[in-house]
Order: sequence, then C-alpha cells, then structure tokens
Amino acid sequence: AGVDIVELGVPFSDPLADGPIIQEASLAALKNKVHLIDILNLVKKVRPRVNIPICLMTYYNPIFCFDEKKFVQLGVRCGVDGVIIPDLPPEEGRAFLKIAKVEGLDVICFLSPTSTLKRIKFISKVATGFIYYVSLTGVTGPRKGLSKDLKKNIKLIKKFTRKPVCVGFGVSDRRQVKDIKKIADGVIVGSAIVRKIKDSSGAPDLVKRVAEFVKSLKS
Repeated sequence: AGVDIVELGVPFSDPLADGPIIQEASLAALKNKVHLIDILNLVKKVRPRVNIPICLMTYYNPIFCFDEKKFVQLGVRCGVDGVIIPDLPPEEGRAFLKIAKVEGLDVICFLSPTSTLKRIKFISKVATGFIYYVSLTGVTGPRKGLSKDLKKNIKLIKKFTRKPVCVGFGVSDRRQVKDIKKIADGVIVGSAIVRKIKDSSGAPDLVKRVAEFVKSLKS
C-alpha cells in the first residue's frame, strides 16, 4: 500500500489514549486471546517479507508483566524496530529507555498542543526514531479538521530537533494528510485504517480494499 512504517497495536484492556474504534478492536483481540507474545510472534513471522520499520503501540502494563528487558530483547530479535508507549512518560521510564538504547530499540516519545517549552526540549533530547506529535487533546479517532495551531507548534518543535516529527491522532482523510505533509515529516493514521478493516470484515478482497484506502490517503 506504500506505507513507510507499520504501527502494530498490542491489545490492552484499558487503552486510555485510544478512542472507541481502536478500543473495540483491542477488546475483540483480547476476546480471541491475542496477547503481547502473539504480537511478537506475528512480527517474527512477517519480518522476512516486510522491509520497512515495524513499531509496536502498547501500554506499559503488558511490558511490565512481561519484564522490560525480556520484552526489549525478544522484540528486537523478532524484528521490532520501535515502541510507542502512551502511558510511560520518559521521566518515569529511564530504566526502560536505557535498556532500549543498549538493545537498539527506538522509543517514540510524545509531544502535544499542551507541551511546555521545557518539555519540548526534553523530549527532543531523549526521543529516538521520531517524535510523535499528538495533533489534538483527547483520544485517537477521526476528526473533521486539524488544529489551527498545528503549523506553529510543529515549527517550534523543529527548532530543537533534527529528528523526524510525525503527526497523529484525528487524521482520517486525504485532505488532512496533504495539509500535514506540508509542515511535518510524517503522517500517522490509525483509527481510520482500523475502521476500514472492520467495514471490510469478511470480504474476500479485504486486503485489497484496505490497501486502496491507504494509497488514496497518499495520493
């Protein structure tokens, strides 16, 4: 479909940063007994055929229960390139960041419209891979428009880092993607793709439908 990075979600019972679309998908996965180890095994299975980075989107509890060091080491061996953990602020995850750095796993950190200048400087320093800019306050899910301060905020962040700044949360259509591409290094689309998968569930050409939708976002 032409994506540059795959973000693969790990099901969790209390996904605080996610809206109803991803919450529903996460619950369905848990009901089918899909857990962290299954996601790691999936990455290992597809890695030989996927030559772009794969990042896991997970909450900290599954990692804590699995064991931080074991998770990082096994993740890297399976082919995981990075991890996004919405509920682990880097100030509280220094030990995890250290393990990840040693093992070569990128830890994607967040900035948002409410981030202070002090925090922008801090995240710019500790983040690896890229910086995930949350385009709005609230949870994931499609929105009709983008924040009017988006351009100004991205410009400010770029004063303090050369790392790619990618924008996510609320991005759902081609117009939004086109507008974000003008000011940021990448665009993150999650809920809209998950919704497309759900709407195409059971269709023999599900993969084709989802691929065409993703291609339409980039065109």
